[in-house]
Amino acid sequence: MKNVSVIGAGTMGNGIVHVFAQSGFTVNLIDVNAAQLEKALQTITKNLDRQVAKGTISEEQKQNAISNITTYTDIAEGTKQAELVIEAATENTDLKLKIFKQIDDAAPASAILASNTSSISITKIAAVTKRPQQVIGMHFMNPVPVMKLVEIINGYATSKNITDEIVSLSKQLGKVPCVVNDYPGFIANKILMPMINEAIYSLYEGIADVEAIDTIMKLGMAHPMGPLQLADFIGLDVCLSILNVLYNGFGNTKYAPCPLLVNMVTAGKLGVKSGEGFYIYTAGNKDLVVSDRFK
Repeated sequence: MKNVSVIGAGTMGNGIVHVFAQSGFTVNLIDVNAAQLEKALQTITKNLDRQVAKGTISEEQKQNAISNITTYTDIAEGTKQAELVIEAATENTDLKLKIFKQIDDAAPASAILASNTSSISITKIAAVTKRPQQVIGMHFMNPVPVMKLVEIINGYATSKNITDEIVSLSKQLGKVPCVVNDYPGFIANKILMPMINEAIYSLYEGIADVEAIDTIMKLGMAHPMGPLQLADFIGLDVCLSILNVLYNGFGNTKYAPCPLLVNMVTAGKLGVKSGEGFYIYTAGNKDLVVSDRFK
C-alpha cells in the first residue's frame, strides 16, 4: 500500500497526513475549503521544521515528506487512485455518512475506507457503502505525530483480513494499534468521557474549583494534564457530542452530559479553539489562566 487519501484538513487530518507523508506514502489531502488546505500545509511544514530543529529528522526527510503531499478540493479526483481513504471530518454523523457515500462511489472497489471517528458507529457508517467488509475505524490520538496509539475499530461486517492489514499499516507508521469492537465510544472515549464529565460535575456541584480538580488528577493520578484542561484541549463541543453518543447508545444516565457542559457549549465557550473554556487561552501565553467565570 502506497497511495492514501485523507478527507478533512483540520487538526486531525493534517496530523494523519503528516505521519503518512513522513513514512514515505503518497498522500492526497482533500478538503472543500482551499484556504483550509493551505493552512494545513503550513501547519505540517511548521511541525516538520520543529522535528528538524530537534534533530529527529533531516532537512532532506522534511522535504521528501512535503513532496509526498498533494491537495484536492474534489473528493472524486482525490480518491480515484487511493488504496486507503481515511475520513477525518468533523465529528458529525450526517456529515460522515454523506462523505462515505461519496468515497464509496469514487474510490477503487479494492480500496479500504476508514474513519477517524472517536465515537460514531463504524457499523452505521459501513451500512451506507457497498463494501461494509472493507470499512474500519482508525482513531488516531491528538497530536497525531506525537501520540503512539491508534484505536482500530471493527464494524460488524469488517473482514479480518482488512483488520490485519490496518494493524500492520499502523505499525509501519510507528504507531501502536489496539483493536476494539464497535460499541458507543469504543474504549478510549467510553472510559475517558465519563471521567471528564465527572470532573465537570464536581465543579458544577461546588465540590472543588478548576485548579484543585486538575491538580489532584495530575499529581494524584499522574495524568499529564487535568481533565478540565484536557476537555478544553479536545473541545467542549466534541466532548458533549461524544457523551451524547454514549448516552443515546447505552441509554444509561451515567453518561448524561453535565448541565454546565451543555451551557458552556451553548454559550460558545468551547475551550482552546474558541479562546475560552475552563481556562482562557491567548496567543503567546502558555500559562494556565482559569476563566473568570470559575474564579
